[in-house]
Amino acid sequence: MHIQRILVVEDSPTDQFMLREILTRRGYQVATADTGERALELARQDPPDLILMDVVMPGLNGFQVTRQLQRDQRLGRIPVIMCSSKTQASDRAWGLRQGACNYLTKPVREADLIGSIRALG
Repeated sequence: MHIQRILVVEDSPTDQFMLREILTRRGYQVATADTGERALELARQDPPDLILMDVVMPGLNGFQVTRQLQRDQRLGRIPVIMCSSKTQASDRAWGLRQGACNYLTKPVREADLIGSIRALG
């Protein structure tokens, strides 16, 4: 799988900006959503190659959105990397159980993020 287009789902403007900067500097095309609902809308309109998913957001949280994506026949193929301030092993296990392919804790280190993306394709 060749990853070019990434949807960043993050309600913190600071974290969203930081992730966008890292990714665009590396040549990725980045779209952003600040709610789970908006993420689902954008993914359905124009499916990205990868989704970076925050967990704690107003409305639908990242676990719920990831679960909905995985259950969607068309969108279930999109890999999801969770990026969260929730650092407990149980949070990581739950995220992976919902269908995420990786779970990174904040603050996300650039090397870890790029390494996780490259491991996918």
